[in-house]
Amino acid sequence: MPQPWKNQGLGLVVLLVLVGAGLIYVPSWVASIIREGNELGPVGKWVYFSIVGIGSILVLGTFGYLLWTLYVAKLRKEKRREIRNRSPHELSSDERRNELEENLRNISDLQGEMFDGDFRDQVDPMIDRIEAKLEGGHLEIIAFGTISSGKSSLLNALAGRDTFSTDIVGGTTVRRNQVEWPGNNNVQLIDTPGLGEVDGALHQEIATDSAQDADIVLLVVDGPLRHSEFQLLELLAKMDKRVLICLNKEDWFTDSDKAKLLQQITQQTKDFIEPEDILSVRSRMTKRRRIRVLPDGQEIDEEVDVPLSIEPLARRMMQVIKKDGTDLLLANLLMQSRGLVEKARKEVEASIDRQANQLINRYMWAAGGTGALTSPLPVVDIAAGVAISTKMVVDLAKIYRQDVDLDVAVSLLGQLGKQLLGFLGVQLAAPIITMAVASLLKSVPGLGTITGGALQGIVMALVTRWIGNVFMVYFKHGMQEPEGGLAALARREWANVTDTQYLRKLVQEARQRYAERK
Repeated sequence: MPQPWKNQGLGLVVLLVLVGAGLIYVPSWVASIIREGNELGPVGKWVYFSIVGIGSILVLGTFGYLLWTLYVAKLRKEKRREIRNRSPHELSSDERRNELEENLRNISDLQGEMFDGDFRDQVDPMIDRIEAKLEGGHLEIIAFGTISSGKSSLLNALAGRDTFSTDIVGGTTVRRNQVEWPGNNNVQLIDTPGLGEVDGALHQEIATDSAQDADIVLLVVDGPLRHSEFQLLELLAKMDKRVLICLNKEDWFTDSDKAKLLQQITQQTKDFIEPEDILSVRSRMTKRRRIRVLPDGQEIDEEVDVPLSIEPLARRMMQVIKKDGTDLLLANLLMQSRGLVEKARKEVEASIDRQANQLINRYMWAAGGTGALTSPLPVVDIAAGVAISTKMVVDLAKIYRQDVDLDVAVSLLGQLGKQLLGFLGVQLAAPIITMAVASLLKSVPGLGTITGGALQGIVMALVTRWIGNVFMVYFKHGMQEPEGGLAALARREWANVTDTQYLRKLVQEARQRYAERK
């Protein structure tokens, strides 16, 4: 657990040491300057003290400016970190907008650091969509509900026309459908696959993406909350979504039962939903039976139409949009931008790792080919392998932007070579390592016999891959001391490259490359 007070205490100790050193040495230094100045006579003293004074002001001013700049930068960094850790609803509109703009700039910068990957081409459309939605102020109201809860019927009622599919068979909504809301042209009504529908993997993906885009969510229920509905509410609460719960098919219940049910839902969702955001609706015209008494006293049993009832929901939606629409839009776009920044950072790391792996593969097979060709010349193959590995380490350092020169690379490789010899338990380099790896290959079923130049080439390829993996991890973590030191990292990566499946794959690829060259 981080303990900021420890860093603050360390800084205070350093400051006290500097002040103490200043109190010891500065007075004697000032006294020597005064003595030297007094010895120069009236004019010389004036010129001397003027020059020293100007120099002192420049030094102290520059030092003070640098300290102040660093302190202000530290405060800004802490403020940005504190803001980013807060929910969008805890920020002011200006803070949301500022962070959103900064996030969009960061995403564009990160895009420039991506070497490859599909996400690189998706960034610009994502940014354009966020900017267009922000500029136009377009809100998205997305409906969720279980199979046949009536969510599509409710959206049709709000839209004033039959736009969304209302087939009585569950699972008919298989894609995201949307239409403008007549009550506000800047509002889109959007239907999603029902919760718990068959072919759930596809529907779950569409629903999750829709929930991320939603500015306001309508959760349509037709009775007490199901487990899937409550889980969705928990997810939406974590995403800071504004939710209106719509108890549909209110004609199924008596007034007393409806009141009890609304009270039960209110109690279940008190941690997520405001009571005024829980409403009852009737999304379809229905019929009810009634007995009409004629003037002559005769009773007639008949059915009468009961019109749909969505006015309370429409009014509440308009109130929320008018009062909180801009804040909800900014909060949602801010959450989306935070997710994109995080995804972009991960994609940059993955892109760099892919480039590093491609580099290691090139050097691995270059070393393998060199080993196969120089197998009768043991001194030559060792020298060639060291040269190839050294160049690979320097190039890997450039990919991960680490400051490594030739001397550092050779030194690190020397340490790594000692580790290899140490945990293989051998005293001589290439011949014994080749024998050790050969014994490993014999333990892998289905590989057959490998001898001569092919074996030497596979050994050099394997060792080069191992060296590349070690330095890939080392550079990726900023050349920080790995857990257990370089020896532990080397042992972990050696275990990875000598895994049975990896050895089988390595030999098969080596044979394929050899066959292609024949």
